[in-house]
Amino acid sequence: MLWLKIGVAFLPAGILGFLFYKQIKALFGVETVSIMLIAGGIVFLLFEYLRRDKPIDAGKDISELSFKEAFTIGVFQSLSMIPGTSRSGATLIGGLIIGLSRKSAAEFSFLLAIPTMIIATAYDLLKHRNEMVVDDYFMLSVAFITAFVFALATVKLFVTFVSRHTFTPFAIYRIVVGIIFFYFVATLPA
Repeated sequence: MLWLKIGVAFLPAGILGFLFYKQIKALFGVETVSIMLIAGGIVFLLFEYLRRDKPIDAGKDISELSFKEAFTIGVFQSLSMIPGTSRSGATLIGGLIIGLSRKSAAEFSFLLAIPTMIIATAYDLLKHRNEMVVDDYFMLSVAFITAFVFALATVKLFVTFVSRHTFTPFAIYRIVVGIIFFYFVATLPA
């Protein structure tokens, strides 16, 4: 049943990504990424400020997630198609807004990443298959498997951290990186 809910949560990003692939790719640029890094950091800080009186482990378990709530998290994931917007951050905030605990929101975010990353990568490869050679596929396969193994290895640590701490350090990191990106863009020769 959980994987069916993950499938429902994938639908908004899957449909929008398919329909607006070219427009989404056109958004990529340092300015857009910088703005979204800073904006995302501010959203995390505001979110933590608004939740300051709630216990850090408050919220329901992933098993209590309805299909409608899963779809809502998927709508939040759609925001991450804007470059510089954190996919995991968007889904975590979405999960917390609908009432999941931090741990459950982190677990669902990670599980939702699996079909999202696989399908997005496969679609991108399909679109660019004429530009690739056999060695490219081998390198991409190695990179994908390596990234997946490391993601699995770190997810337990991440879920533990998120269930005990606020997003404030992540928010500050996003703002600092966004400002650094802006600085380097502003100082580049024209």
